[in-house]
Amino acid sequence: MRMPHNNTTSAATSASVRLRLIALPVEHGGWGILGAPILLGLWLAPSPAGFWLSLAALGGFLIRQPLKLVVSDYRRGKRYPRTVWAERFLLGYSALALVACVMAFWQATAPFWQPIVLAIPFVIGQLYYDLRKQSRELIAELCGSVAISALVSAIVMAAGWSLLPALVLWLLLAMQTVAAIIYVRVRLRLARNQPAQRTPALLIHSVMLVVVIGFLLMGWVSWPVPLVFAFLIVRCWLGLLPRSLATPTPLVGVQELVVSLVTVIGIRFGV
Repeated sequence: MRMPHNNTTSAATSASVRLRLIALPVEHGGWGILGAPILLGLWLAPSPAGFWLSLAALGGFLIRQPLKLVVSDYRRGKRYPRTVWAERFLLGYSALALVACVMAFWQATAPFWQPIVLAIPFVIGQLYYDLRKQSRELIAELCGSVAISALVSAIVMAAGWSLLPALVLWLLLAMQTVAAIIYVRVRLRLARNQPAQRTPALLIHSVMLVVVIGFLLMGWVSWPVPLVFAFLIVRCWLGLLPRSLATPTPLVGVQELVVSLVTVIGIRFGV
């Protein structure tokens, strides 16, 4: 007679802790930032190792949410029902990332560790702010976007690309995501009638275009890349016009996913 009661209690506990908020990140924009390097890397250089690296990155991306909850509860000296579930998800995601990393190293045709090592300081920076409950700080978001963008370099290097063109891919994606984060923050603040300046967003987009034109002159990219970065400037200018600020926030997120996809396509055909 006790078993059904325990099962019912367990089910009720699972429902009460809202597993989605424990298992999945609350920052929905992170999915697009993760998807861009995976899509671009596997499009340019598909390989079994690239697939496993993508899976490892997914595990690492998902680790953040339960890790923040576990550390927060431990600091309080408390153990809630959510703590147990957070520990379970943390272990599960960690196992996924570890197994996928081992498989990637096993099946890679060439070393790919260099961009991963270069991304470590950015990962540490993001975790530092995560564990201090400051994930929404600008520096935290920038560190996270730059770290995730390194995945494209690792994927293509695992398939045999050399370091320099792989790092160019990383830089291109990192510039796009950094500019997008700054643009969206400015746009949302303006939409809420909070103090914000349009100039920094427009300036960083302009600097990106200059850098990409430099890559073009050096022969590292071809015309589709500068064209897509010019498109990003137009998107920024139009998006910060007063008449654009009434766009609902969810729709802005969808627009940014489309912009990210356009950027990936431009880079794919321009490198």
